[in-house]
Amino acid sequence: MTEPNLPPHVKLDILSDPICPWCYIGKTLLDRALAAEPDHPFVVEWHPFQLNPEMPADGMDRRAYLEAKFGGKDNAVNVYAEIAKHAEAAGVEINFEAMQRTPNTIDAHRLIHWAGLEAKQSEVVDALFDAYFVAGKDIGDALVLADVAADAGLERAVIEKLLASDNDIQAIRDRDAHSREMGVNSVPTFIIANQHVVPGAQQPELWAQVIADIKSQLASASSAEDEETPTQH
Repeated sequence: MTEPNLPPHVKLDILSDPICPWCYIGKTLLDRALAAEPDHPFVVEWHPFQLNPEMPADGMDRRAYLEAKFGGKDNAVNVYAEIAKHAEAAGVEINFEAMQRTPNTIDAHRLIHWAGLEAKQSEVVDALFDAYFVAGKDIGDALVLADVAADAGLERAVIEKLLASDNDIQAIRDRDAHSREMGVNSVPTFIIANQHVVPGAQQPELWAQVIADIKSQLASASSAEDEETPTQH
């Protein structure tokens, strides 16, 4: 099978929801891999995917939500025991006791979108994960989101004004719907060079191999281009 030509910088699109524990774990593991390969080729962009698109605007009690989603308290406890085990193995802090509400994340996704316009998506995504999973804050609340934005280096007054408006709400919903139409049904989902889909939280070793493969392909492509370039006399 012939490998497709890859550009010098390779797009890594990440579909995620800031209340998804696997997304939090997945970003931590990816960041670890990228830190170990500072000359990695990835240009990362975060995209919206709401785990709960029908969530009430003000969210709901987290325990009630989990028991309804997983079919009772015992099942919810078992699911989150497994998540806790993986989080601990990844060195990821999750303060389950502090998390009292499950928010609607449409505004958090709007904030991630606006952060992308300022090249601060990663900082905002990190801050949202920390606010929700560590501090137990309601990231559906506009004041909490304004704090997150300011901590990440965005203009608080601008973000407060945008959050008070309907700006980009429909665009976020449309992007979410488009992903579902394309077959995405869980997050995190990583898409490499708009061609290869990597589902789920992956270990740094897998990302190291992906980066090595991409570098090899880029080097081969560059060498082939040099050979095809005519020598000038």
